[in-house]
Amino acid sequence: MNPILIIGGGISGVTAAVELAEAGKEVILAERTSHLGGNVVKMHNYFPKLCPPACGMEINFRRIRNNTRIRVLTHAEVLSIEGVTGEKRVRIKISGKRVNDLCTACGECVEVCPEERPDQFNYNFGVTRAIYMPYPLAFPQKYEIDTHYCKGTGCAKCAEICAYNAIDLEAEDKVMDIDVHSVIVATGWENYDPSKIDGLNYEKSKDIVSNVEFERLLSVTGPGKGKLLRPSDGKAPGSIAFVQCAGSRDRNYLSYCSAVCCSASLKHALNVTEISPETRVDIYYIDLRVTGRNEDFLRRVENIDRIGLVKGKVAAVDVAGNNELIVAFEDFKQHRKMKVGYDMVVLATGIISAGDIPGLFRNEEGFYKNQQQEGVYPVACAKKPMDVSSSVKDATSAALLAMKEDRIK
Repeated sequence: MNPILIIGGGISGVTAAVELAEAGKEVILAERTSHLGGNVVKMHNYFPKLCPPACGMEINFRRIRNNTRIRVLTHAEVLSIEGVTGEKRVRIKISGKRVNDLCTACGECVEVCPEERPDQFNYNFGVTRAIYMPYPLAFPQKYEIDTHYCKGTGCAKCAEICAYNAIDLEAEDKVMDIDVHSVIVATGWENYDPSKIDGLNYEKSKDIVSNVEFERLLSVTGPGKGKLLRPSDGKAPGSIAFVQCAGSRDRNYLSYCSAVCCSASLKHALNVTEISPETRVDIYYIDLRVTGRNEDFLRRVENIDRIGLVKGKVAAVDVAGNNELIVAFEDFKQHRKMKVGYDMVVLATGIISAGDIPGLFRNEEGFYKNQQQEGVYPVACAKKPMDVSSSVKDATSAALLAMKEDRIK
């Protein structure tokens, strides 16, 4: 019986993998980066329980380590998918792994590395060495080399000091064909580029950040180590504005609602009151779209004096001479245009489908359609915006569907 292939090692892909494997199915989990975890491991916490990502993901990583039915492929890019359910042929490119599975994560290579790179895990808030640990609880727990910044044969200090022969600076790419039963597409999401949105001036100030960047600023594993600090000067902000629907529900950028932004900003506001009690917060919104258990966040926010909910459309964010950020908006309730100054501005930008699997069909919004070629099942944010809880449920549903088709065949 051929294994089931899962493309994407975020929360959805990991969930589908462990559910299938623990039900007795062979699984191949293919992730394009060097590690599993996706976007969830970058979060400070996630709703509805406000759990830190290490809580749930570490348990799932342990389930993967302890299950021989799961084969993990990292640095894996799917080039093609062909065939019918039960007899699908998938071509995958594996980029050369310059740090192999012999790595013990001792860290001696980092000590001798002379090159730096932007810390992409922390959205470029700071730098790491060219050889680095992707994040503290990374799985697999081994170092990675950024070939764009590593000088390769001109240096090789990391390879020279490694006592375990875990570093191969000449590792080459390879292409492999695998036979699988079916394919679950869990390629996840990425944030819409806020620099594309006219008037919000994202690139003009370090203190204008996106909602995902703000997650890292809040996180205990982020640049502030649990303290909320402005990127420009390292000081605690006295005031923060959250701009909802930044580019969303707008025919010029994203025509759709990303479903999670309102709940995320309410969560962020509550996080701020806990981490930085002196900071004032205003949330500028068109509509607050929260449902189910996430309505609890709205009720909690409404009872906190230091959080303001302003029903209005933000037209622009300008940078004043003293680095104050001026939010210009139309107040829908007072029917007038206003301007207010802040120390930081957080843009609640929407999410778009990540990854590009050849041969799959997308809808007009760029997400994968439900109906694909036989035996291919897009899940969670690959097909539409979802929060973590909904993504986990959808991944479990896809696992059940793949098992049902397995029995039929």
